Amino acid sequence: MIRPFSTTGIGSLPNRSAEEACRLVLETFDIPFWPQLPSLSFKEFMIPQYSEGMPCFRLDIENKAFYLDRSPSDELERFYESWTEDTRIAISEDYAKGLHRFIEIIRNRHYPLLKGHVTGPLTFTLGLKDSEGRLVFFDEEFREISLMLLKAKTRWQIDLLKTYADGAIIFIDEPILSALGSSSYLGVSSGETLRLLREMTSTIKSEGAIAGIHCCGNADWQLVLQSGADIINFDAFDYSDTLALYPDELTRHLEAGGWLAWGIVPTSDAIRDTSMESLRGRFNHGLSLLSRRIPEKLLREKLILTPSCGTGSRSVEEALKVFQLLIRLREELA
Repeated sequence: MIRPFSTTGIGSLPNRSAEEACRLVLETFDIPFWPQLPSLSFKEFMIPQYSEGMPCFRLDIENKAFYLDRSPSDELERFYESWTEDTRIAISEDYAKGLHRFIEIIRNRHYPLLKGHVTGPLTFTLGLKDSEGRLVFFDEEFREISLMLLKAKTRWQIDLLKTYADGAIIFIDEPILSALGSSSYLGVSSGETLRLLREMTSTIKSEGAIAGIHCCGNADWQLVLQSGADIINFDAFDYSDTLALYPDELTRHLEAGGWLAWGIVPTSDAIRDTSMESLRGRFNHGLSLLSRRIPEKLLREKLILTPSCGTGSRSVEEALKVFQLLIRLREELA
């Protein structure tokens, strides 16, 4: 279903117009995705965007803050009473204007594949604190509630995307993976990390969609490759050398039908000085590193091209440069 050297993107764009962002995505990428628009609303930041329906979650728009309120209430009881293993929880237009405008535009079209995304359970629970400053990850009950919520949002999203496509891809966005093992997260075990990731990939697959994991930094790639994800999206601009440390695991992943999504175009400040020539050099360097122990033919057959991360923190002009370089690289390589 996926063609080698297909292009897609990571969720965020810098545009303040949902219409403009959606048109740009649909005109640019082989596998279109709905745009997250953090410049448009604080509700479209990674954690708030998936917070609707979570008991005890408080969002302070004026101060751009969010936290978990443990004050006594019946919110937990109502959440549990409404929950089933098949629960779907919608993402409303107020929290995802890009998603809802995207659906309006494609309503009379049909695609081979559409891509969505969900904030991963580790990034969600390690980025959310209670009113006393404690990370939600270390509260077993609310860690599980967060997982339940994200799975319900994922099911709903897959249903929506598959209305307009033969298949859906959902990327689990886990930027926090690059920080695990640091002093701030010493209590996060690899066993629990893997369980949470597997719960998410299993949910995506059980709904008939393709599961991807996105990490825009260095990560424990051996653990990520055990997560059950069909697509591993990595920062190929800066971190090809770290992925090359796991040739046997990568080979098994690809031979079993998995894909590597090369985040080859930088979305950091490096984009300002990146040319087509330098980008081509980065790609060839990464391919050379990986192909020392993995057949190059296999790598090329199972290769997707993406930016290294979302473009939400860049200017609109820089985002356009990211997309233009990506398309030019695909034209040269495919």
